[in-house]
Amino acid sequence: MSERSERTNEHRMTLDTVKHATETPDTEQPWSELGLKQDEYERIRAILDRRPTGAELAMYSVMWSEHCSYKSSKIHLKQFDEKAPQNDAMLVGIGENAGVVDVGQGYAVTFKVESHNHPSYVEPYQGAATGVGGIVRDILAMGARPVAVMDPLRFGAADHPDTKRVLPGVVAGVGGYGNCLGLPNIGGEVVFDSCYQGNPLVNALCVGVMKHEDIHLAKASGPGNKVILYGARTGGDGIGGVSVLASETFSDTGPTKRPAVQVGDPFQEKLLIECTLEIFREDLVAGIQDLGGAGLSCATSELASAGSGGMRVELDTVPLRDATLSPEEILMSESQERMCAIVEPEKVARFLEICEKWDVIATVIGEVTDGERLEIFWHGEQIVDVPPRTVAHEGPVYERPYARPAWQDALQADDANALPRPVGRDELRASVLALVSSPNQASKAWITDQYDRFVQGNTVLAQPEDSGVVRIDPDTNLGVAVATDGNGRYAKLDPYTGAQLALAEAYRNVATTGAKPLAVSDCLNFGSPEDPAAMWQFAEACRGLADGCLVLGTPVTGGNVSLYNQTGDIAIHPTPVVAVLGVIDDVTRRTPMAFADEGHLLYLLGDTKVELGGSAWSQVAHGHLGGLPPAVDLEREKLLAEILISASRDGMVDAAHDLSDGGLIQAVTESCLRGGLGARLVVPEELDPFVFLFSESAGRAVVAVPRSEELRFTDMCGARGLPATRIGVVDGDSIEVQGQFTLPLAELREAHEGTIPALLA
Repeated sequence: MSERSERTNEHRMTLDTVKHATETPDTEQPWSELGLKQDEYERIRAILDRRPTGAELAMYSVMWSEHCSYKSSKIHLKQFDEKAPQNDAMLVGIGENAGVVDVGQGYAVTFKVESHNHPSYVEPYQGAATGVGGIVRDILAMGARPVAVMDPLRFGAADHPDTKRVLPGVVAGVGGYGNCLGLPNIGGEVVFDSCYQGNPLVNALCVGVMKHEDIHLAKASGPGNKVILYGARTGGDGIGGVSVLASETFSDTGPTKRPAVQVGDPFQEKLLIECTLEIFREDLVAGIQDLGGAGLSCATSELASAGSGGMRVELDTVPLRDATLSPEEILMSESQERMCAIVEPEKVARFLEICEKWDVIATVIGEVTDGERLEIFWHGEQIVDVPPRTVAHEGPVYERPYARPAWQDALQADDANALPRPVGRDELRASVLALVSSPNQASKAWITDQYDRFVQGNTVLAQPEDSGVVRIDPDTNLGVAVATDGNGRYAKLDPYTGAQLALAEAYRNVATTGAKPLAVSDCLNFGSPEDPAAMWQFAEACRGLADGCLVLGTPVTGGNVSLYNQTGDIAIHPTPVVAVLGVIDDVTRRTPMAFADEGHLLYLLGDTKVELGGSAWSQVAHGHLGGLPPAVDLEREKLLAEILISASRDGMVDAAHDLSDGGLIQAVTESCLRGGLGARLVVPEELDPFVFLFSESAGRAVVAVPRSEELRFTDMCGARGLPATRIGVVDGDSIEVQGQFTLPLAELREAHEGTIPALLA
């Protein structure tokens, strides 16, 4: 007999059934090894009025993990509901696989951003690839066709040897999976900081489009309806993967959990997408859920919990890639490219027929019952008998202690505004070159050129534009814009303000294209919740984001929390990544960032102040982090957005670019290089040239205005009370700051575009 057969027989001989668990209450169980605390294990025993079986223990352990249960973050996340602004566009909010908003003309758009941080450090390619695959299935499960992806990324120091291990693999994974699916990658970010050394952030976003009537929810209702598992076979990869791997702190000895990372197959996912969309078109499902974190444990318990009855599952009918897997391993496996559907009996045959057409394995593994329990059987023996809500929705809720760290005052007192500044024209010129060639401000084309940004033919704007814009109706040119932003340096200085600055920048980036911001998704990346300082940062960021969304009228539709992002005792900077989605009625009228027409006038919108805390200049010139981040005025952000949208719609501006990291000179450099034309700038009398160029005051944008539209544009700004200062003209082949210095575009381009290839060669 083979070793595999012997192991399979051993599993069956030693099967821990519900009956056996009831009869052996004192059997020791590996609850601690599975990530449970003793009080959590005791609570499971109290819920069941007995010890759990091995299969039940596996289910509770993954579903009660930090990543799946949000047990440390729930009490703070509830603000997103309590403070949610009234927004008629919201169709589906927090609690489903992804939020859904109405964008007009009968269309609905769903979008969400999630993390795959720890798996991407352990196995960069597969961690990033399966992060993309997972978020795409979340969007698919809502009933939508995925139309675009984005990737906000954070890595350690650009010149650190391990960055050269992690970054190329992550980029190849994001591009390889998304490109194979035929989804354009329309935006994101790449940020380098030593705080992410050993703990990169790999966040992935997907956007999907559907008609209102096509929305599907994750629930199992209707006794007698069948539970169908379809997609890839279940394997041993990803057992306890993201659900456990993302719920603890890395040691400082490097990646050690390679077997826990899922392995993706984008071609299987492409078949799964098309198969599922055809199933939707024929109205064959009553409920649907993707299999991501926690695998079958999640899909079965969440479907049953959200439904009106119970569920019975025959686990031994699950198609396997490895016949030696135990029931516990099958329940914990996070193998990719799998979905779970609830189907009425009379529709099962057609469902299976469509799956066969697309070469997608589909198996009836159970049915919805009229009871209140989730019951799972293995070769006729009952191994799970639980109330599904206790697994999926009634896990532990912790009120973790949090406190403003003792070092926060000293950090804020170390004022960046007092740092030595460049003296004279030559030093100012050199500072500009140092800034635009620094890893964070340099061109990321080496990375983004590995992504297909225009597949499907509906991409209107993509990296390095302020927002990605895609057309969703070819007849009317209706489209959506999406931007992701988050500055961990700002959030380290003040997490409340830092979260609002992330929201404001993403909101502003959407508006610069001419789209109206509608809704928010977030990915909240923080350190250990067991550290009161990290928990204070998280609480403050949630409060700031909730308050900010209320002012801007952009509800949080859903998102993700990623905790334990630290190596040993060293946590990352608190990094709330905020995604904002907006709608544009006619994508042919969108506003790009490129200065592409000589003679157009450059206007700076908003107020410029001495605000250098957390700035790119302070990092590049001094390696400094201290002081206060730029102040936030969300009412001003709303006004700026209204002006940008109106100007775009009415043809008053031909280019617009938000001001954020690196200040005015970074924005002008990017717009000039993008359009291939230079600019002559005049420093306003009231501003110091250094502050004019490098300040990172929020609520600002630079726009290119045709001379024929100048009066109309300035009248609009004046009537609305938005400061608009004429600062120059699009002209020539260099950037000239009059009275200070001149930088040829060729020199700027070499500095801006050469950094990343040189670092990663």
